Amino acid sequence: MVSIQFIDGFDEEVIPDINLTRSRDGSTGTATFRFANPKILENESEAQGDITGMFLVDEEGKLVTRDVNARFVNGKPQAIEAIYVIKSPDDWDRFMRFMERYAKANNLTFTKA
Repeated sequence: MVSIQFIDGFDEEVIPDINLTRSRDGSTGTATFRFANPKILENESEAQGDITGMFLVDEEGKLVTRDVNARFVNGKPQAIEAIYVIKSPDDWDRFMRFMERYAKANNLTFTKA
């Protein structure tokens, strides 16, 4: 099982746009996740709790970022942007293993810029 969660235990159903950047030496990078109208922002989700971060969950465990922001239009939340910072080559490898599993589970493809 592979999923993205904003509240521990509640999977986000909306598939994000994900942009990756990597340093020239390949040792660090960032992954920017953009969710348009995510389910977690719907009224029914309020009872589940507060958004405390973004959790990337797979059989190896969890990758966590607290850098999560909501975008509002006319006072209503419309999108979530989360940034996951990759700090080492080992972190990069672990993140890519998660992404391969997530892509396979959701029929996604990678497009190189």
